[in-house]
Amino acid sequence: MDYHTLDHLRRDHPAWRLLAAQHAPLIVSVLHRHFVEPNVRTMPRDELVEHVEDDLFHLREELGDDVFPRSAANYLDEWASDDKGWLRKYYPAGTDEPHYDITPATEKVIGWLAGLQERHFIGTESRLLTVFELLRQMLEGTELDPDARIAELERRRAEIDAEIGKIRGGQLDIMDATQVKERFLQMSATARGLLADFRDVEQNFRELDRSVRERIAVWDESRGALLDSIFDERDAIENSDQGKSFNAFWDFLMSPERQEELTSLLRSVMDLDAVRSLSPPPDPRLSRIHYDWLEAGEVAQRTVARLSRQLRRYLDDQAWLENRRIMQLIRSVEQQALAIRHDFPAGPAMEIDQAAPDIDLPMERPLFSPSFKPVLGGDVVLAGDEDIPADALFDQIYVDREKLRSNVRRMLQNRRQISLMDVIDECPLEHGLAELVGYLSIAADDGNALIDEERRESVAWTDDAGVSRRAELPRVLFVRSAEGLVDPAAAMSS
Repeated sequence: MDYHTLDHLRRDHPAWRLLAAQHAPLIVSVLHRHFVEPNVRTMPRDELVEHVEDDLFHLREELGDDVFPRSAANYLDEWASDDKGWLRKYYPAGTDEPHYDITPATEKVIGWLAGLQERHFIGTESRLLTVFELLRQMLEGTELDPDARIAELERRRAEIDAEIGKIRGGQLDIMDATQVKERFLQMSATARGLLADFRDVEQNFRELDRSVRERIAVWDESRGALLDSIFDERDAIENSDQGKSFNAFWDFLMSPERQEELTSLLRSVMDLDAVRSLSPPPDPRLSRIHYDWLEAGEVAQRTVARLSRQLRRYLDDQAWLENRRIMQLIRSVEQQALAIRHDFPAGPAMEIDQAAPDIDLPMERPLFSPSFKPVLGGDVVLAGDEDIPADALFDQIYVDREKLRSNVRRMLQNRRQISLMDVIDECPLEHGLAELVGYLSIAADDGNALIDEERRESVAWTDDAGVSRRAELPRVLFVRSAEGLVDPAAAMSS
């Protein structure tokens, strides 16, 4: 707490800036009402703007229209700016609406200001007993002598036996109302303090996630060095006192038995007459404070999961790039091997340009020479007026495949099988090669047709220009089935 440290905090810490802000009462009251008091971890922008507008409306009615002239959205943007740092503005995954959450510095200010209020009841006995209990736990947990531990357990067992005997004898030691109130207030302050601690834990993991993203974006060295650095920081946080305490707390709280026990204890305590008589009355939300702990802990856990996804995405992207480069090299080698398969070069399979490398000095590179400026012509292209006939666009050959199938079916009515040559002899080709290809396509789609590659047949026709044409093709047989010629397209549609 020297001068320079305090001066640095006064200039740079968001909590000090909030205490010195002109509208600090407005900021603290609004954020306490909508975040700390109901334990809201995050709130959409539209909803928060609506709440703040209501608060500003009531304050303007009470203090005057010019006391807070700006809009709620304008105030929220200012409070979330980098030079203020009292709100955190971010976009959750899967939404384009900004959300807000208070920062740990803001929650510290709110807690400190709440402690400045006059307290009607200050308990000391429960805190003294807590000090004794913590000292006893530390000494028992660090004792290495088994005999000393056994002696302490036997002493405690004797005390328990004596207390059991007093109860059986009808003597019950009951806490008075003051003792119950004192312990309840201490429990309430500790429970709410845990919620504030969660924001600090989440902030630490969020800063680690941000630093990892920044380093990944500018990293140009090996993946191993980057991952070693990231995992070292992750392990440092995990193995720190804060990380170990958080993990132990989370494991304890995630136990179903502990949750049921906490629920039962809180309900029973809230029903005590001494607790109900407190002024002001206890907050009913304390009966479900452990569910608020779970919700706050899940936010911190999601931040850690986001860090893991970021690392996994980085590894997947790098692996994909490396695999792509490897496949390109392998494909290049295969293509070169196929190119020289039948004409393998004589002599050595590989040559090098020279025995020593060339030395390229950067200062020996020639200076930049600008290219010549291109000459742009100013001629205007005019549309032509020639009359070009468009007959070629309409002079197209159309082959009716259904007519070809009908020819084959008609000839198979009184025969078991028929060759393509027989079909062409009876139904000569009208469109030449296009019609012949149509018959071959029908035979390829027909599961009952046979195409014999070993036997060849020759087909002749005369085209539209009067030129004789001839094609040699495998022998094709159309075979009649029990249902006749099967149309694959019709069979698939049925």
